[in-house]
Amino acid sequence: MNKTKEIWIAGFALFSLFFGAGNLILPPSLGAKAGLDWWIVVLGFVLTAVTIPILAIFAHAKLQGTLYDFGKKVSPIFSTIYCFLIYIIAIAIPSPRTAAVTHEMTVQPFFETSALLTSVIYFVLVFIFAINRSRVIGLIGKFLTPIIVIILLIIIGIAFFTSPGNINPSTFTTPFVDGVLEGYQTFDAIGGVVVGAVIIISLNYSTHTTFDAKRKLIRQAGFIAGTGLLVIYGGLILSGSLFSATFAENASRTAILSSLSTQTLGNFGTTFLSVLVALACFTTAVGIVTGTADYIKGICNNSKTAYFITAAISSIIGIVVGSYNVGFIIDVAVPALMFLYPITIVLILLNIVPDKYATKLVFRGVVLVTFIFSVPDFLGFIIPRENLTGIIKVIPFAKYSLGWVLPAFITFLAVNLNHFLMNKK
Repeated sequence: MNKTKEIWIAGFALFSLFFGAGNLILPPSLGAKAGLDWWIVVLGFVLTAVTIPILAIFAHAKLQGTLYDFGKKVSPIFSTIYCFLIYIIAIAIPSPRTAAVTHEMTVQPFFETSALLTSVIYFVLVFIFAINRSRVIGLIGKFLTPIIVIILLIIIGIAFFTSPGNINPSTFTTPFVDGVLEGYQTFDAIGGVVVGAVIIISLNYSTHTTFDAKRKLIRQAGFIAGTGLLVIYGGLILSGSLFSATFAENASRTAILSSLSTQTLGNFGTTFLSVLVALACFTTAVGIVTGTADYIKGICNNSKTAYFITAAISSIIGIVVGSYNVGFIIDVAVPALMFLYPITIVLILLNIVPDKYATKLVFRGVVLVTFIFSVPDFLGFIIPRENLTGIIKVIPFAKYSLGWVLPAFITFLAVNLNHFLMNKK
């Protein structure tokens, strides 16, 4: 196969793995709230929803291992726990969210049925497909992603040239930070550490058998995928901003996306997009359930029973959580993301720097400090922030829920400086 063609195929494949249809509801809503500050929000959103995830792919290009390898320098026990938490979060939040998005965009506008009924039918089908590992899902996914991307580009183009001209003022006091934190909700950084391993396994069966050849291809594919995500996310945020004055006050994220598509594509286009989004959501859910079941199966000596039980439990969790509305699921996700996302980000960054600056001591120090200083951010979404005022005032950026950033960076510098001075002696 032509190398250039193979790079583009890998790039599109990687893009489709990142491109969860549930993420589509986030950018237009963000743009609607950002108003004239949409470009500042884009910078923040892209940092955590595009840049960090693509750096995760670059880290995989360097490691060429599994998810476990991301944290093994801290300790084997830590890495095992981290892997479990990643998969637990995956089946508890992004997977059920796809059912909720499907109900609100595809079912609710046409049928007066409960979200629970939708969730039951949805995850019964997910379980059946996961157990049978049908190739139909893969085939559908290959066609769905390009079609959805084309429709989204049409929406963005029409929105740019036909916007009403009235843009609401920003409702954000710190638009960059709000963009960063909303980027957490895409789960793309977590997706990066998970799907990167999938790419590695796939390339192991290709003609790229050498370490350097795979590293080069993965990096180039990551750049292509990142560019695609940047265009789609940035374009949808801009579109939401341009039409911000047309949305109902306090409209939900799914309502804003539906309204935007109706105003640009008409009713038929909106219905068509809704169906495609539902199918794409379904493929995402099957992928998450299958991937989680595969992981448990692998640590249980390839037990088919373990795979079956994991898929069943994942589907049951999906039914329960997926019966709630999208807004509720996103709100529930925030504490978990405030805890897990900072650790994931520092693991990604530590795995891309040269090994001499990322020793085991550096890994352990930075991850420990990140964990400690992200606790106030985590607690801030569980208990009243007024109870944490004293801590928040002391920790830089804590009032923006980014209290871990500076301490982690200082720890990285301090441990490396100490290592340098010790070696000099």
